[in-house]
Amino acid sequence: MRLRPSITAICSLTISLGTPAFAQNAAAPADTANDPIRTMVSRLDLEKYKATIKGLTQFGDRRQGTKRNRDAVDWIEAQLKSYGCSNTERITYEFNPPPQQPRPAGAPTDSAAIAARRAAAARNTQAQGGGRIRGVRARTGVNTDSLAQKDARLRALNSEPTTPGQRQEVFCTKIGTTRPDEMYIVGGHMDGHGWGEAANDDGSGTAIVMELARIFSSPDVQTERSIRFILWNNEETGLNGARAYVEQRQALQGKESPAGSKKYPEPKWLGMIQHDMMMFDHGMPRADGTLSPEQRPEADVNIEFQSNSKMSDASAKLAWALHAANGKYATDYPAQVGPHMTNTDSAPFQDIIPAISLRENERGREIGAGWDPHWHQVTDMYSTFSDKDFRLGLNAAQTTLGGIATLTGATLKK
Repeated sequence: MRLRPSITAICSLTISLGTPAFAQNAAAPADTANDPIRTMVSRLDLEKYKATIKGLTQFGDRRQGTKRNRDAVDWIEAQLKSYGCSNTERITYEFNPPPQQPRPAGAPTDSAAIAARRAAAARNTQAQGGGRIRGVRARTGVNTDSLAQKDARLRALNSEPTTPGQRQEVFCTKIGTTRPDEMYIVGGHMDGHGWGEAANDDGSGTAIVMELARIFSSPDVQTERSIRFILWNNEETGLNGARAYVEQRQALQGKESPAGSKKYPEPKWLGMIQHDMMMFDHGMPRADGTLSPEQRPEADVNIEFQSNSKMSDASAKLAWALHAANGKYATDYPAQVGPHMTNTDSAPFQDIIPAISLRENERGREIGAGWDPHWHQVTDMYSTFSDKDFRLGLNAAQTTLGGIATLTGATLKK
């Protein structure tokens, strides 16, 4: 049984953060008949969400450093513009990993080295990000075997290897009406790998960000504070796109440009909300390593913060604010807050601002222990998932939309 804190407890948590958005908006009394945020949440649609994921899968696994990745960035930007989010921009950076060194004589083969790493991981009970791994564990890893993909068309699409060089990622911004100099960042990573379609990792999170951009770009929606919707690149290689964003733009926060214009190319960051793998919550592996083909009835949206980060207290309060929004606006699946955020694009922000991640399961203890057999595999394809799976992702979108609309003071024009 999960115990949810009272609205009074949520309000006291958010007020203690000291950020006007948390204190002012979270305490507002509910008005279900005249709630503009509820109207906005109702504009989220399962079929639109599915269609956005399907659109992303036309580019295969969208591996960074390939034409299919660049084509996907172009497609995302075109979609954002079609929603009315016309002020799209790109972050450009270089990704030049060191060349792979030749294997020394007598060194184990790749397969042997991988087997050794897996054996060592199986003996380790400490999960990445913190917490103990319990129960049955199943194999995890990145598929690198092209022949494991039986769909010849998809195998051919994914065949181009990655090359070093320039990378880009796209974002657009909803400009606040009264506090344009303050901003929440809403993100998901658009790259994948594994010779599948990266439908869940992370088409599911990318589609959430794009759907939120669509709704907040509606002509009748206005917010007091700004919101940036960004689709990271190079997440799978070490969060390189998110790190490039922090390196290039952290020092620009809150600076008016040009002076006197009341325009802020990089508003002050109030918080960062990441979405990464949102659809598969089928429970713990069975004793033989297989999982249930059905979404479990007790599936939930995991909202994570990192308990050992410099901003852990503020991040926890941001997580609880979205937890409250889930209770108010999500239609099917509840939310659960956890302290072990790891291995996603919110990590470069976690020591700077409040940063949280929404996921299908806890990243380290559960996904890392094999709770999603499609993770980085050829089976991460649109056709693998059912409407129950897609609906979990939609509920994560409802959760973030309700939370970010509250925090930014969203209203509808009369």
